[in-house]
Amino acid sequence: QDSSDDIEDVSLFDADDDVSRRSKKSKIRHPVASFFHLFFRISAIVVYLLCELLTSSFIACMVTIILLLSCDFWAVKNVTGRLMVGLRWWNQVDDDGRSHWVFEARKVSAQGGKTSSEAESRIFWLGLITCPMIWVIFAFSALFSFKVKWLAVVVMGVVLQGANLYGYIRCKVGSRKNLTSMATNYLGKQFLRQTMATEDQAAS
Repeated sequence: QDSSDDIEDVSLFDADDDVSRRSKKSKIRHPVASFFHLFFRISAIVVYLLCELLTSSFIACMVTIILLLSCDFWAVKNVTGRLMVGLRWWNQVDDDGRSHWVFEARKVSAQGGKTSSEAESRIFWLGLITCPMIWVIFAFSALFSFKVKWLAVVVMGVVLQGANLYGYIRCKVGSRKNLTSMATNYLGKQFLRQTMATEDQAAS
């Protein structure tokens, strides 16, 4: 079961209403959720970078990082995604014992009563996308520098934060079919753009 975003109705003729709505969207409505959305994942990265300077115990560093990553996974999946952008995903088992992944987007009313803040949306997606990319860089760094003992830690970071990233992209974009068509359209546009640029260079 997949659900997509509903289009929010915006008044084009009431300027005061538009200004007030824009000011509401620019405010951070859930400061605690916004803080913890970034706190756990940034703390895990900082501990990973500074652990050898802080302590010589690999076990203590590994446990601390995994605890921070686990707290981040739970908080982002169950709290911050729902509050900050109105998205959530989970797994449920039906009466036949079959497992289903559900990706849900909050419906927006015509009055805009539950619109998401643009500032919170930027914070959410920036943290959600940037930190998994950093863990991927850490994974390649640990692999090429032969730090095998750290490889399990960085793979855990990639898996946990990548799972949340994938889940919320599915919530935002829609079904797997829509996600595939979106990627196909993007690649098609890039190919067409390169073809036109090549033709322009040949004509000149």
